[in-house]
Amino acid sequence: MEEELRRAAFGDSPDRDVWGALSSSSSRVRWLAAVVLGGQGHYAAAATVLDALRHDPDSVIASLSLSTRASHHRQLGGHVAARALDGLALARVRTAAGGDPDGIDARGAWTDALLGLAADSLGAQRLDEARRLLARVETDSWRSEVRRGWVTAEIELASGQAHAAVAPAEHAYGVATSRKALRHELKSALVLGTSLVVWGTPDGLNRGVELVECELNHSAEKRLHPLIWPSALVLAGHAPTMGAVAIDRATEALSCVLRRADPVSRQVALDSPWVPSGLLRSGEPPNADPQTNFLTD
Repeated sequence: MEEELRRAAFGDSPDRDVWGALSSSSSRVRWLAAVVLGGQGHYAAAATVLDALRHDPDSVIASLSLSTRASHHRQLGGHVAARALDGLALARVRTAAGGDPDGIDARGAWTDALLGLAADSLGAQRLDEARRLLARVETDSWRSEVRRGWVTAEIELASGQAHAAVAPAEHAYGVATSRKALRHELKSALVLGTSLVVWGTPDGLNRGVELVECELNHSAEKRLHPLIWPSALVLAGHAPTMGAVAIDRATEALSCVLRRADPVSRQVALDSPWVPSGLLRSGEPPNADPQTNFLTD
């Protein structure tokens, strides 16, 4: 069962039905199932599992569970709430042992927590702190390498250096694609496409829109709702032919995510300065630029 769950969490089947795995006696299998459910936007179901596993006697699983829960908060703009969980995740890791191909080990857990803290600092607009935390990251798995590329690109975007975001985003996209890690590939396409359209060169803009359009279609096909709404927002701003259609898709996807979210996650989204309020409360203008602050994972 663990191999099937790895394929769903980090491979070619992110839309797999993993509900039966929630009753597994293996805490690792339950964590993998929660990762998959979070990727599908089932935040409440994932939260139930992750909140229990944060107390698991296996410090690696406990740490990874805290980091995963933090990432769900960040996906809804809750960087402050995520920061506390990432700090706890970092404190739970006692060794630096690695070796797992997907980073399900102490080194991977430490790296996840540190990258999470860097992303949290980015969301709080503490860019120097984010860069310092990022500089401490040493990756030894493909997953950590991809996530480092995301955070690096996002820091550059937030710094107004979109041209500098392209290379790390491109690297993340290449690594995820080579691993056939579909959810990570799609997220990387979103980060790369956003970097290109924000940079705004004619060739980059065309490629960026194409990447995000393709990613949006694949994310919708696989029902990866947490990727659909930010992708649609990028296209709403940079693909004039989509316009209101993209906003409708973004609103529908975010509404679906929030319907499946736990009360804490819903409140995080409502309180967030980064989730455009127009998607949450009809008739209000967006309260944030969606291009640079909703990507952090």
